[in-house]
Amino acid sequence: MHSTKHNLQVLHEDNHIIVVNKRAGDIVQGDKTGDKPLSEVVKSYIKDKYNKPNNVYLGVVHRLDRPTSGIVIFAKTSKALERLNKMLREKQIDKTYWAVVKNQPQKNQDTLINWLRKNPKNNKSTAFGNETEGSKKAILHYKLIKKLDNFYLLEIDLETGRHHQIRSQLSAIGCPIKGDLKYGFNRSNKDASIHLHARKIVFTHPVSKEKIEVLAPAPKDVIWEACEK
Repeated sequence: MHSTKHNLQVLHEDNHIIVVNKRAGDIVQGDKTGDKPLSEVVKSYIKDKYNKPNNVYLGVVHRLDRPTSGIVIFAKTSKALERLNKMLREKQIDKTYWAVVKNQPQKNQDTLINWLRKNPKNNKSTAFGNETEGSKKAILHYKLIKKLDNFYLLEIDLETGRHHQIRSQLSAIGCPIKGDLKYGFNRSNKDASIHLHARKIVFTHPVSKEKIEVLAPAPKDVIWEACEK
């Protein structure tokens, strides 16, 4: 478990939103584990920073899987939350991910279209080539941006936001993400993370309407550092 001291990496903050760089292993919202979620960490940060005596409002806009690192947006006002939720639904928030995979994909860039079906029992999504009962269409675009010694760095743009979408779609083309045992990688990372990182986000500010572009530094490890070079 993480110590109680959490060095929160804030990437952007104003009166309406706060964007942070999530560490692999943090949960965005409280769950049955009872571990302190990132949303509570951010609330404490705001409370301390602005000396707020009362409860702090914080809206969770979207989540990232626990073993994934990178950008998470929170809303500091209900107005911002409402608008961000709408923007998310209308696909007006562009998210770019980095994934380190074991095998080189057949094409250096491609669009993957699958139908994903989630199994709540093992919390896993299976990717199908055709629509099947209970499945949802999933679309992503990837391109190979770097060859490392033993791995390949893919940059991914999501068109849909399905459960474990990147993990299951990459696994379906024989490119499981480093450390992702659940989706076919041969061994886990020491810290139980996977090499999937929400790298960049571009959107129009829900209130001021200015263009916001945020880049999240990758976690500190040898492979990620090789990606950033």
